[in-house]
Amino acid sequence: MLLRISRDPNPSPGVRLKAEGRLIASFAALVEDEGRAALAAADTVVLDLSGVSVVDRAGLEALSRLDRAGVTITGCSEIVASILAAEGIRTA
Repeated sequence: MLLRISRDPNPSPGVRLKAEGRLIASFAALVEDEGRAALAAADTVVLDLSGVSVVDRAGLEALSRLDRAGVTITGCSEIVASILAAEGIRTA
């Protein structure tokens, strides 16, 4: 599996997205588009990265933009969380 994004059908409150796989250049725009679409539909958006094993530079840039836009990034593995922290990307 390269990357799968799913929506929790019953989030409370807002929208909860879950990404699974590899957040790499070919999928970075998809993740960002999904996050921005969720922000347009709800005040609260959570992006769960617990199923993400790899994040490349393009993925980091997309996550940084989503973080600045107000998406809450959560569920990161220790290694992904440390990479995001090094880039100044907040995680919950």
